[in-house]
Formats: sequence, C-alpha cells, structure tokens
Amino acid sequence: MFELIKAGGWAIWPIILCSVAALAIIGERLWSLQKKYVAPSNLMAQVEQWLERHELDAAHIRALRDSSPLGKVLAAGLVNREHDREIIKEAIENAGRHAVPELERYLRTLGSIAAISPFLGLFGTVVGMIQMFSGIGQHGVGDPSIVAEGIAVALINTAAGLAVAIPSLLFYRYFRGRVNDLIIDMEHEAVRLVEILHGEREAQG
Repeated sequence: MFELIKAGGWAIWPIILCSVAALAIIGERLWSLQKKYVAPSNLMAQVEQWLERHELDAAHIRALRDSSPLGKVLAAGLVNREHDREIIKEAIENAGRHAVPELERYLRTLGSIAAISPFLGLFGTVVGMIQMFSGIGQHGVGDPSIVAEGIAVALINTAAGLAVAIPSLLFYRYFRGRVNDLIIDMEHEAVRLVEILHGEREAQG
C-alpha cells in the first residue's frame, strides 16, 4: 500500500485526506443515526405513562429533552401541553426544524468529498501525464521507465479518486435515506403526542 502511495506522487495526498475524512464521517454517522439514539421506540410509551400517572414535571421534561432528538421534539410539545392544539403543533414543528440539522450533520461534507474526489483523481492523472511528457522531452523515448512512471502516477490517482468517491457517494445516499426515515418516525410520534394531549379530549367532548 505504501508503495502505491509513494508511486502516486504528491497529487495523491489530497485524496488520502479526503478518504480519512470520509471514513471518520461514515463511522460517526453509522453510530449516531441508530434508531435507539434518535427515536427510541419506548420513548412515547414512557411519556404516556408519565401523563397517566401525573408524574410529568420539569425534571422529567428536562431528561426527555436531553435523551434524543425525538425527546427534544416531544419535550417541546409537553412544555406547551396546557395551550391550544395549534400552539403545541407549532412548538413541535419548531423543535423538529432544529433537530433535523443535527441528523444531517456532516452529510454535506461527505457529499462534497464524493463530488470532488474524482476531480482530484483527474488532477493527479494530468500531473502524471505532464510528468511523462516532460521526461520524454528531456530524455527522449529511449528510457521506458520515464513513460511507465508517468502512467503509474496517472492511473494510481485516477483509481484512488474513484475508490474514495464511490463508497462516499453510496454512504451519502444511504444516510440521506436513513435521515428521511427517522424524520418520518419522529413526525409519527409527534402526531401521537398531539392526539394524546388534545385529540382524545376533543373526541370525548
């Protein structure tokens, strides 16, 4: 591996930096976007239990808010539970808008890495071709090692750029879909909370 990096020349180092950043982002997002950290399945049941037992106080709401992005959304609704339905919905929507950037953290960077890596590889290819023709101009075509070295730089950089771009793009698409699924789950739970706080009460009236 080190020999390939060495053969790729200085132009391969930006690609290596992109690969390190992409791996770090992918690992962090795979961990952070687990459902149990974003929208725990038992959270709504816990809130219902607090409401039924009249145990919902400032300490419980604070713990709920700090637990997860879904917890922040539900806490916003519970803080305003004594207000009208529209005010509760507005508070939940505002909290949701603040939660979404947290879910999308680093995804733009990962998308940018997927976009620029092929161009960095192309840049390395051009550098390799320039190196090859420069060597031919100085020493002629009698030394095949000059041509081979330039072609090696070109091909290694091209391959490295694609090797970084392809998985980065795949994970970017995957995380986008994952975020959308989690947002839908959070919206579903938020609607349930509104119905618990006001829907059943209105139906009984």
